[in-house]
Amino acid sequence: MADGRDLPATPEFVAACWTSAGDVMPLRGPDTSPLDVRTRIEAVARAGYTGFGLTHADLLVARETVGLPTVAQLLRDHGITTVQLERVVDWWTTGERKERSDALRQDLFDACAVLGVDNIKIGGDDDGEPVTYDALCAGFDALADAGREAGVRIAYENTPFSPPPIRTTEQAIDLVTDVGNANGGLMLDVWHAYRGGTPYDNLLRLAPERLFGVELDDGAAEVVGTQIEDTFDNRLFCGTGDFDVVSFVAVVRRLGWDGVWGIEHMSETDRKRPVETVLREAREAAALCIAQADERNAA
Repeated sequence: MADGRDLPATPEFVAACWTSAGDVMPLRGPDTSPLDVRTRIEAVARAGYTGFGLTHADLLVARETVGLPTVAQLLRDHGITTVQLERVVDWWTTGERKERSDALRQDLFDACAVLGVDNIKIGGDDDGEPVTYDALCAGFDALADAGREAGVRIAYENTPFSPPPIRTTEQAIDLVTDVGNANGGLMLDVWHAYRGGTPYDNLLRLAPERLFGVELDDGAAEVVGTQIEDTFDNRLFCGTGDFDVVSFVAVVRRLGWDGVWGIEHMSETDRKRPVETVLREAREAAALCIAQADERNAA
């Protein structure tokens, strides 16, 4: 690269939770994958990934069926070195909502030491209930502290359909920067950056140490249905849509990212196809975009 950094010869990838879950989507009836955790881990490894993601619901199923020590052994046996769990909301609230949020996060925390979790993804609420910026800052700081005690990093992922004051990636950058907790950072997803109208050069506002993960996908310029429906149903393989993933990756590289890349593929069409096929095609498409971005930066 032009800045002289040595990059991995072959990028490594995390299959974010929905990428290997098969024919299931959040907020649509059952929230657990029809595939057992062993099948998913095997498919992810055969498709060339070194990272694996699980939702809270699927973590509980795995815990109650095969047990977390067995899941940890499966991950080791299949060369999975990065584990990601999700998703905590309501961490800024009080009362019963906070109690439910704390119970969910404790399930995730309890799994961290067993599975060797790298980060837990969190986000804003999707029901549109307003919240103050100060409350979000205080809640994020407290959750990052709790994560440190549990031995796991907390990664905030913005969504354009969350209520104000944080929808855009710029606003999420402000949050992790203003809080300044070393254990709290940003999960940067090209989908949410594009849908939120973020010029990719604006990502350079983020301090490199606050970047905890990057997720790749692609999509059409126009939203189909609601923002949340579009997010769940219409993602495309990298390089096949309008998001200019190569330019996004080039900027992220300039920011200093040389870690594992997340693939978060959520497609109404592809979730009915064989999971391993979709995993492989998604990884290959992302790897091509990364290679093109690195070539551009090196020129």
